[in-house]
Amino acid sequence: MDRPIEELSFEDALRELETIVSQLETGNAPLDEAIRLYERGDKLRRRCAERLDAAQARIEAIRLDAEGRPVTVQPFAAS
Repeated sequence: MDRPIEELSFEDALRELETIVSQLETGNAPLDEAIRLYERGDKLRRRCAERLDAAQARIEAIRLDAEGRPVTVQPFAAS
């Protein structure tokens, strides 16, 4: 039985999502199973995106002065 998505770590959710994508890409799953896989994959994708957004919000870039003391704290900007 599938573990509740809320209990999965980011890494576990991503790994399961990759497995689902591989299964769907083969085209071998019956329609009902493909729909179930797609729905679970979409929930996993959203969970991973939420976890990444939360992590990005916590990451801060710290600039240091000549003595190594923090001068300013700026929000992390992913490029």
